[in-house]
Amino acid sequence: MSNQEKQQPTIHTERLILRPFMLTDAPEVQRLAGDRAIAAVTQAIPHPYEDGMAQDWINSHPKSFAEGNGVVFAIAFLETNMLCGAIGLLINQEHNRAELGYWIGKPFWGNGYCTEAALAVVKYGFESLGLHRIHSSHFSSNPASGRVMQKIGMRYEGCLRQHILKWGKFEDTVKYGILKSEWKS
Repeated sequence: MSNQEKQQPTIHTERLILRPFMLTDAPEVQRLAGDRAIAAVTQAIPHPYEDGMAQDWINSHPKSFAEGNGVVFAIAFLETNMLCGAIGLLINQEHNRAELGYWIGKPFWGNGYCTEAALAVVKYGFESLGLHRIHSSHFSSNPASGRVMQKIGMRYEGCLRQHILKWGKFEDTVKYGILKSEWKS
C-alpha cells in the first residue's frame, strides 16, 4: 500500500470518537481553540485565532499522516459527533518516539475527556504505530494537563525552567514520558 492510500483510523472510546478532522470542523475549531484560555496554556495555539487558520491546520493533517510525521484526531462526542477538542502525536521516525499534544474546549473541561482520549491515543501509538516512547509537556501554570499525563501512566521527567516565552512571560515547561515497556505493564 502506498503512503497516499493509508487512511487515518477512527478510534472509539466509551464516550468519544477520535476521528480525522474535516473542513466542516473549522468554524468550531476556531471557536474552541480561539478561546484565550486555550491559547494561554498551549505553546502552538495563537490568539487571536484568525479566519483561515483552522482550515490551513486541518488541510495539513493528511500529508503529515501519509508521511508518517504525525496524526491528529478530532475529539468528538460518540453520541452527537460534536467536536470538543483535538489530540495528536508528532512523530520522530528516526528515534521511534512521539510527542503527545492535546487541547479540550473550555466548556468541556473537568469531565475526563482528555484522559479518555489520551489513553486511546497512547495505545494507538504503541500498538499500531509501534512507537518506543511517547512524551509530553505542559506549562507549570497548567497543572490539570499534568494530571492527565499522570493518569495515563506517564512519569515525571523534569522541569525546564522559564523555557517558553508566552505573551511576554517566561513559562516553566514540565516534562513527562512513558516507554512502551512501562505501558505494557
